[in-house]
Amino acid sequence: MENPAIDTDALLLRTRHLADLAYAEDMAERGDITSALMLPENGPAEDQLVARQPGILAGRLIAGQVLSAYGDEVQLDWIAGVDDGQSFTAGTVLAAVSGPVNSVLSVERVLLNFLQRLCGVATATHKYVEAVAGTCAKICDTRKTLPGWRLLDKYAVHCGGGCNHRMGLFDAILIKDNHLSGVPSQRLASAVFAMLNRAAALQPPPEFVEIEADTLEQAEQLFSVVGVDYVLLDNFSLEDLRRAVELRDSLGLKGKVALEASGGITLDTVRPVAETGVERISVGAITHSVPALDLSLDAK
Repeated sequence: MENPAIDTDALLLRTRHLADLAYAEDMAERGDITSALMLPENGPAEDQLVARQPGILAGRLIAGQVLSAYGDEVQLDWIAGVDDGQSFTAGTVLAAVSGPVNSVLSVERVLLNFLQRLCGVATATHKYVEAVAGTCAKICDTRKTLPGWRLLDKYAVHCGGGCNHRMGLFDAILIKDNHLSGVPSQRLASAVFAMLNRAAALQPPPEFVEIEADTLEQAEQLFSVVGVDYVLLDNFSLEDLRRAVELRDSLGLKGKVALEASGGITLDTVRPVAETGVERISVGAITHSVPALDLSLDAK
């Protein structure tokens, strides 16, 4: 019932597209007019990519695509043992960057923008993953991502140890309360069943089917609908989350229908939510409001 892994080829293509946009924004038709003034002209540069904060690395896989948008003169060599998904401490040298000084200075900011964003997402995700360690809950992302950056953000979530939810509206079914507006509560199950009957004609079939419940009573109705993979428990209290888990288990649906908690979950509240027994916890904050991690490019 989990989404497949991110398509690496698609990720690299998306990165190059975004890097090309960044290049166009920065260079326009005149290029880097400040770096062109330096003397001696275009001498060699030997810099280091340094972490100013501890964190989780995300970006090694795509960094070459960012550099290639600016030409082939800048070389980035990662330090041995530094890989996506690994932790580092403040002061760690992550990579060596070399090339003509003008070229290095032109790409510096954009390279850091990509890496700081992705490391920030991976680091935030890892904090949530650590907070629920020892429970059955997995931390999942959402569609609350920057336009154009979804593949990269979800890649960073994966680097941080989190799980990817649906990629978009096209690959999985998530029926929320807005899709069921106007449906009387007593007809919720029959309305969902009718929608899923129509979904049976979809080719290829959806990756999974998930239905949102706003109350315990709605969750109970949804447990009777065949073909539901996940029930999304939106803004449930801890007590109602526990009751939903108990009800699901009592109906013999554990392992068949998984439960996902969502709704304003923070690092302070995620552990108690996980301890209720839900299998997934979706956290929009790990992509929509995460701070960039502080990285810098320093001369040796």
